[in-house]
Amino acid sequence: MVALVSTVAYLGLEARSVEVQCQLANGLPSFKIVGLPDKAVGESRERVQSALSAMG
Repeated sequence: MVALVSTVAYLGLEARSVEVQCQLANGLPSFKIVGLPDKAVGESRERVQSALSAMG
């Protein structure tokens, strides 16, 4: 199952279009973030993990 969401990301005062894709599959739980510079990926990964933990 694949979900696709269109949203925006802010870079200073400029809004940029972002496409988010999510795929649900059998196997070990994991997620990957692609398309961002190295430091941004690390910070985003921590925020996503916190959000998923808060969901239960």
